[in-house]
Amino acid sequence: MKEVGKIWMNGKLVPFKDAKVHVLTHALHYSTAVFEGIRCYDTPSGSAIFRLPEHVDRFFRSAKLYSMKMEFTKPQIMDAIIRTVKASSLKECYIRPLAYYGYGTMGLTPTPNKVDVSIACWEWKMGESKAGKQTGAKCKISSWIRIDSRSQPMQAKAASNYANAALARVEALKNGYDEAIMLNHYGKIAEGSAENIFVVKDGQIFTPPLSSGCLAGITRDSVIQIIKSDGMELTERELERDDLYSADEIFMTGTAAEVKSVAQVDDVTISDGKMGNITKTLQKSFMDVAMGKDERFIQWLQYV
Repeated sequence: MKEVGKIWMNGKLVPFKDAKVHVLTHALHYSTAVFEGIRCYDTPSGSAIFRLPEHVDRFFRSAKLYSMKMEFTKPQIMDAIIRTVKASSLKECYIRPLAYYGYGTMGLTPTPNKVDVSIACWEWKMGESKAGKQTGAKCKISSWIRIDSRSQPMQAKAASNYANAALARVEALKNGYDEAIMLNHYGKIAEGSAENIFVVKDGQIFTPPLSSGCLAGITRDSVIQIIKSDGMELTERELERDDLYSADEIFMTGTAAEVKSVAQVDDVTISDGKMGNITKTLQKSFMDVAMGKDERFIQWLQYV
């Protein structure tokens, strides 16, 4: 990682090399941390953070679900994110706010420990999200089942949830795929390892409901609003593995992924294996919104 600018830690901007935590930090041992992934885009009108208030709202909801007492308010965190982006001097970047139970008392119970908050940003490169942008990604139905709200709160963007996702991602990569698709305990489609999933069939768009165990993705919500504003039909319903295999198009959404197409699921080629027209349209529409070219959603951009 290229170290640029500074990292915000508990109210202060510190150099990258000084942004350290103790080895006995509670979150390191027990995964008691929540986070956000936010994008800042280099638009024609200047650098703009995408849907900042919505990300910060979810950050605080996640913290509440883990009984975290935040020492900072939402406006303070939003201001800190903007300060961190400015300090980086990057026109475009990925932003990572993190709240975690810190160093203090060691043991399973986290609440005696102070909740620390950090914000970092770094240069974003296509990297893992490249597959699906120009050509469709190859996805594997994971052998790992998506954890659900009977185990832990799935609407918290929590570090512990991503241990499950990381197992699925690594399995897919080891087997020659680009990404994993995870089923829930009922065998229904939940989401990718780090993306929400959409299926196109006969001109209609379908996506699993939040009750499937998927995260309430902010990019997911953005694309749903774009679809509805453009007069296209979208239905939230449970999806089967068969729905993927027989789809005309499949695409995934996420902060890192934006909108990416899926060309293959397991050994089944989706349609002709090329990016479908609806996916292409939504990919362009989403980027137009992110770059401030669509006045209908200009309020989603926080210029810095």
